[in-house]
Amino acid sequence: MTRDWDAATYDRVSAPQVEWAERVLERLPLRGDEAVLDAGCGSGRVTQLLLDRLPNGRVVAVDSAPSMVEHARQALDPGRAEVFQADLIELRLDVPVDAAFSNAVFHWIGDHDALFARLYAALVPGGCLVAQCGGKGNVARFHAVAKDVAADEPYAQHLGGWRGRWNFAGAEETAERLAVAGFEEIRTWLEPYPVVPDDLSSFIRTVCLGPHLERLPEDLRDRYVGAVAERAGAEIDYVRLNIDAKKPR
Repeated sequence: MTRDWDAATYDRVSAPQVEWAERVLERLPLRGDEAVLDAGCGSGRVTQLLLDRLPNGRVVAVDSAPSMVEHARQALDPGRAEVFQADLIELRLDVPVDAAFSNAVFHWIGDHDALFARLYAALVPGGCLVAQCGGKGNVARFHAVAKDVAADEPYAQHLGGWRGRWNFAGAEETAERLAVAGFEEIRTWLEPYPVVPDDLSSFIRTVCLGPHLERLPEDLRDRYVGAVAERAGAEIDYVRLNIDAKKPR
């Protein structure tokens, strides 16, 4: 089931995601006139960074969350960015793109085999995929705290035993899946990247605990976020999975 987001708050608190994206974009070779897919564009804040590198190009920006798509459409130049709602594992483009970029998205997708197959199909021959997402070990300590709090009443009746719906893959298994999809020149690696958000409560509510809060009644959500924030501390133990790959010519 597609989860919607609080796009306006995400746009405000997503400084860590923008910082990650700036580093990922440095790995993306661009002349400036290409068509590039932003696979999971979010609020459009990172998409604008991509557009800045494409003075004579364009971006196809896709997200599964309705509020993110609406926010991105309002934030981006419609003459240079086509923004639409789609599930990435069902993505179909009328015209293939020269490159695909993604930041902090793939770990929300359960089926990476289907994901990589659709991204491969979206690229022209010789097109590259450059991406980063949560990888093996990502937010492990934070999720352990969230699980401990969820075991307490009154949260346990809603969250007890729930295992979440994220997919933090390892570098080796990801490389194998990319190869099966047809990619070559594959590089995958994990990178610890601890983060201290400026507004911890808003950040974890919007970015980290959205799936948890969906399962809680409205009157318990603030209490749960507060309890997790108190026990987790200021630093969130992110681990990023980096992906570079090319479609054969």
